[in-house]
Amino acid sequence: MNPIRSLLAATLAVTLSAGTALAQAPVRWLSQSQAVSTQFPVENAAMERITSGLNVRIERSEFQGLGIAMADALRLVRAGTFDVVSAQIGLASRDDPFLEGIDLIGVSTDLEELRGAVNAFREVFDNRIQQRFGAKVVAIWPFGSQVFFCSQPIRTLDDLRGQRVRSFTASMSQLLERLGATPVTLSFPEVYPALQRGVASCGITSPTSANTGKWPEVTTHLLPLSVSGAVQAHLVNLAWWNRQTPAQREAYMAQFTRMENDLWELARTTNEDATNCSLGRPECLRQAHQPFSMTLATVSEADKTRLRRISEEVILSEWAARCNRAYPGCAQVWNDTVGRARGMAIR
Repeated sequence: MNPIRSLLAATLAVTLSAGTALAQAPVRWLSQSQAVSTQFPVENAAMERITSGLNVRIERSEFQGLGIAMADALRLVRAGTFDVVSAQIGLASRDDPFLEGIDLIGVSTDLEELRGAVNAFREVFDNRIQQRFGAKVVAIWPFGSQVFFCSQPIRTLDDLRGQRVRSFTASMSQLLERLGATPVTLSFPEVYPALQRGVASCGITSPTSANTGKWPEVTTHLLPLSVSGAVQAHLVNLAWWNRQTPAQREAYMAQFTRMENDLWELARTTNEDATNCSLGRPECLRQAHQPFSMTLATVSEADKTRLRRISEEVILSEWAARCNRAYPGCAQVWNDTVGRARGMAIR
């Protein structure tokens, strides 16, 4: 065989071999969803579509199973330890307060308001994560309205005074302190034993997370005043993402976008059922959620007004001060995005 032709053939063989190896490399996916989570089927369906549609293999791991703290999500995706990571933004924002601006306490008090805020902040949020953490945002979605579950009677926000309440963002802690409560920062898996042992007397989470996490076993009263939406995100390592072809990136994004839309819809539909089940109402479907017998408090207009006032007077300015130290001009970016969408401003 002609030497040049032999060299070309050998080069082609090596190239094809490397391409095959690259195609066979698994996508390392770190999830916070467990089999009992209502989000699990939606995320799992997206992974199955990606596996079949892009002919890739996914290696799925869970934070809880590996004993990894969810607050480390951004560090893990930046290091390339995983290719895809789902992150709880409230916890991840400890690495950068700018991220918390997507879901500050008292700004968006229902899912429609929250989606408008998320869409307004999406581009600057993604840009910041790319620059600071070498990752790209591929989906943003909420757990749902974050409400109060307590182990003693609660009728209004005044009843939180003197209580130790689970918090998972800096702005949530600011709210609790303003209400006279003591915030206790806990990741979700830590909350049940903390409520059980009296380390915390109340916790804030979505109705579906509380029900599937069996919080009604260790709490008795529910105050359904929503303080935020607990925004989550799926992130991909930017170097990994840039290695994909344009067609592959487009195919991945189609599935991530579908997953995001499905998770928003899930947040709308499941939390009503979770509330019915936690209260022991006959409307409980007994599918994703278990029936309990909690007591429901009625949300007053006074408490709604108080929450917005605390947000405007305390939460926004305190967050802006923290954020501006790490990102000069942060407050103006927020005013031009979320603030404009919600009719609020940091002054």
